[in-house]
Amino acid sequence: MKLIALDSSGLTASCAILEDDILRAEYTVDFKKTHSQTLLPMLDALASMTELDLSTVDAIAVAAGPGSFTGLRIGSATVKGLGLALGKPVIEVPTLAGLAWNLWGAKGLIAPVMDARRSQVYSGLYRFENGSFVTVRDQAAVSVEDLADELNAMNPADGIIFLGDGVQVYRETLDRLVTVPHLYAPPHKARQRASSVGALARLFYEEGRVTDADAHAPVYLRKSQAEREREQQLLTGEQASDPFSRAASARRI
Repeated sequence: MKLIALDSSGLTASCAILEDDILRAEYTVDFKKTHSQTLLPMLDALASMTELDLSTVDAIAVAAGPGSFTGLRIGSATVKGLGLALGKPVIEVPTLAGLAWNLWGAKGLIAPVMDARRSQVYSGLYRFENGSFVTVRDQAAVSVEDLADELNAMNPADGIIFLGDGVQVYRETLDRLVTVPHLYAPPHKARQRASSVGALARLFYEEGRVTDADAHAPVYLRKSQAEREREQQLLTGEQASDPFSRAASARRI
């Protein structure tokens, strides 16, 4: 089985080619260029180096979210374009599950965290039990304080391992608020890896968890800033046009 895997959900852009149990190639960059500049050239370079005929792949895997709205849209558009052009299905891998897969076989509760801005993180909780990947708590957007309270209440006997770009932003806060034993993944395991997305996608494929390219859509978990601002503008406009709202505002003042 051949898979192309892509992850542009966060600061890191990553592409990988997997064939059966072999990682043929992986290209990962965490730098200041936008994913629209890097993703397709990275994939083209991998295909060239491995002499891969893209038409021979069985499916295309993608980190489907949550994450950066722009990054997810770029990854989604790339996957949809490839899938439609090649006539291949898409395998949608939850971003945080893909991150957790970096630590395959690790003991302890795995807690990937991504910076979601506005004092929140995208987080999920996972562990490996007897070779099986278990979702303890599905991915969600939460405050760092709520995440810390949740972990302290769980108090896992085998500790917690944090990873993801949220660690860089909130490490001091996590150290202050999380009172149970915890540690942090090393650099080569701490960020998005398309190889992990591809490895987990292979299991999804065997379970029949695939979708048509034209039906694929990223998972945002919450509204974008532009959507929030538009809703606020609409709400403000409605209040301004409503004499009762204006009267109520005057009374509050």
